[in-house]
Amino acid sequence: MLNLDPVILSLAVAVGIGLMIGAERERRKEERSAPASAGLRTFALASLSGALCAIIGGEPLLAVTVGGVFALTGFAYWRGYEEDPGLTTEIGLVVTVLLGGLAMTRPGLAAGVAVAVVIMLAARSPLHRFVGSVLSVDEVRDALIFAATTLIVLPLLPDRQMGPFAAVNPHAIWIVVILVMAIGAFGHIAVRFLGPRFGVPIAGLASGFVSSSATIAAMGARAVETSALLSPAAAGAILSTVATVVQMALLLAATNLATLQALVTSLACAGVAAVSYSRFFAVRAFQGDSGNVSERGQAFSLWTAFGFAAMLGGILLASRAMDEWFGEAGVIATTAVVGFADTHSAAISVATLVGEGKMMASDAAFPILIAFSTNTITKLVVSVVAGGTAFALRVIPGLLLVNLAAWAGWLLRFV
Repeated sequence: MLNLDPVILSLAVAVGIGLMIGAERERRKEERSAPASAGLRTFALASLSGALCAIIGGEPLLAVTVGGVFALTGFAYWRGYEEDPGLTTEIGLVVTVLLGGLAMTRPGLAAGVAVAVVIMLAARSPLHRFVGSVLSVDEVRDALIFAATTLIVLPLLPDRQMGPFAAVNPHAIWIVVILVMAIGAFGHIAVRFLGPRFGVPIAGLASGFVSSSATIAAMGARAVETSALLSPAAAGAILSTVATVVQMALLLAATNLATLQALVTSLACAGVAAVSYSRFFAVRAFQGDSGNVSERGQAFSLWTAFGFAAMLGGILLASRAMDEWFGEAGVIATTAVVGFADTHSAAISVATLVGEGKMMASDAAFPILIAFSTNTITKLVVSVVAGGTAFALRVIPGLLLVNLAAWAGWLLRFV
């Protein structure tokens, strides 16, 4: 094994970064009719200069060097201004100097960032085509709204219980808003790539692993926006309950196997019922004519996200008020109240009690199914509020069938 000086290795990384970025710029320079101001050798020397400045003078000298590179690139841009050369190469040269300096202290990070830079530079044509031809105006606007709600609004909201009975956490409620928008955007992307007949049901099934209630809200909004997607949206809404059942089985398996064994028949019956019912609408969606469905348009409904979050906040407030006024009347009452918001957390809490020996596994199925039923009530309300009458008439029977199948599986234990 060779014991090389770490400084030598860092310098080699810096030179490699410059050569890698410079190779991409050299290839781009050959494609242009007008000569460019920087190529392979320039980028390699720029990265090396950043590394040497970091060694000799540290951050102050590196800052002076970056300023000098900015001045040189500005002059090069001004010289070719009439030919509109763009600023990509010039900005890339400045970034290369900074990466060369970074390579002396964090060579692995510098190399990784350099790879990302080369990918962005090389993907010029696909990126321009995607933004200019593939994305619509509405989709760009929705992307900006999603970025603002996630990166600007969310960090500003307090992450603590507030309001009457300290029932509402603004940070957690806003995450629900982001979640509904993300599920709607995922469904929109699936429609763009797979078409309406296949994309919407598949998006519903996949999004159900995140939140079945939020998925039903997003599917309802899509059905209201485009009536031709009513059957695919209904199929996606019911398929999200399949994900709920599968996810509950996985969580119970990880928490307490005895509780899963007590519920396996109920979960199997509920899953079969959800698949069977959604299959009807999925077949109708696959066989239907979606040629008049526009693949562009809004990626999600912001008002649907707000409405779902407001409804969830109301449920949390009501459940906390019941707890304050009437107290905890045992595990059943508690899981029933929790189930309105999330059936999985209720199931995990009961399974934990079984694991601690505070409850028999044979008694765990009943409170979990109570939570499953109260969560179904939430989904019923969401389907009406978000999707309207036509959507609700297709989804509500499926939700009731899945819930009844789960209870039927529980009753089979006593037959």
